[in-house]
Amino acid sequence: MSDTPMTPRMVTHQHLLPCVEACSHCQKTCLNTAMTRCLEVGGKHLEAEHFRLMINCAEICQTSANFLLSGSTFHHHVCEVCAEICEACAKSCEQVGDMEDCVKACRECAKSCREMAGAQG
Repeated sequence: MSDTPMTPRMVTHQHLLPCVEACSHCQKTCLNTAMTRCLEVGGKHLEAEHFRLMINCAEICQTSANFLLSGSTFHHHVCEVCAEICEACAKSCEQVGDMEDCVKACRECAKSCREMAGAQG
């Protein structure tokens, strides 16, 4: 390791990684929960609005991670939308019940994305 100061790009990259990880974890958790737990349990787990929201959440999380990894200057917009959808998904999963892993992943992702959305510069 050198004593060279970190460039802004390196600092930004370090700050992006936790959000990318939160988004990736949430995407996998929502998709896995929807395709296994919800399909197996049925009932309110498969109500159209809830199931659609889980799939939408997985998709926006993947998109958000992709925007962050690509260094897109629009990442803060996508992260803002991702945080909103993750919060809605967490609330829906709470209401349906017995989906604690999904609720936790969504809330962690929403928090991380809100932080990234605020870091526009």
